[in-house]
Amino acid sequence: MQLFYADHFVLPLPPGHRFPMAKYSRLREQLMASGQFEATDFCVPDGADDTALLRAHSADYLERVVAGQLTEAEQRRIGFPWTPEMVERSRRSAGATLAACRSALEHGCAANMAGGTHHAHRDFGSGFCVFNDAAVAALAMRAEGRIERVAIIDCDVHQGDGTAAILANTPEVFTLSLHGDKNFPFRKTVSDRDIALPDGTGDADYLAALGPALDDIVTHFRPELVIYLAGADPHEGDRLGRLSLSFDGLAQRDALILSMCHSLRIPVAIAMAGGYGHDINDTVAIHATTLLTAARLFRST
Repeated sequence: MQLFYADHFVLPLPPGHRFPMAKYSRLREQLMASGQFEATDFCVPDGADDTALLRAHSADYLERVVAGQLTEAEQRRIGFPWTPEMVERSRRSAGATLAACRSALEHGCAANMAGGTHHAHRDFGSGFCVFNDAAVAALAMRAEGRIERVAIIDCDVHQGDGTAAILANTPEVFTLSLHGDKNFPFRKTVSDRDIALPDGTGDADYLAALGPALDDIVTHFRPELVIYLAGADPHEGDRLGRLSLSFDGLAQRDALILSMCHSLRIPVAIAMAGGYGHDINDTVAIHATTLLTAARLFRST
């Protein structure tokens, strides 16, 4: 199982910035130390090129991102100050999901050890998201003639508003978002299926909502590829989450989605999405469990 990473392309953030940039390198270190992966499983992706990005984003927005012409208000909306490193990191993160999709279609499962930048819209970035990697990848797989139908299963605690907006007129890509009702973004965009959960939702109610939605997708949409945004932020210890899932509940979520893909032979590309634990080690552990679960399942084929 290939794991694509770009944690050495670091955003130069100011001291005290709340984005947990360190989680990506810590995740790779933890997985390398787990003994479950070979060194050759870890791959640095190419950056997404303009052709790929322009399927999901407007030419004006891409040009202004690359040229450093975003206004101060646009940078605040993204949550990152503009730097050349921001552009390269964002291209690599989208490129990692592209690479994970191509690898998954060949081998069954692969992962981007970052990504899940689902708040990026066609012509603006938002919520720590510059380019929308899932939308870029879904549209690329179709444009490359690899598959027709893609399901994006978004289990980040925040609604995938950018993904829903970009893909609203692409019926061949199904968008499911399972998120906190009262959480960011406060103005939601309609996905193909939205499941909005009240603050404090725990394991049992979360899993009870997820299961039937997965069944419906498989039965009625029949995806040829799943892109799974495996957010760590529904965890009860997340600073920005407002839900109350335990470590075990999140592990059950991963097993439910990944086992479905495995048993039905649906290739799945995983992106890590959000995670803002009070203890960064909790976030890293949740992400690691997702990828270790995937490795165990898909190595059995």
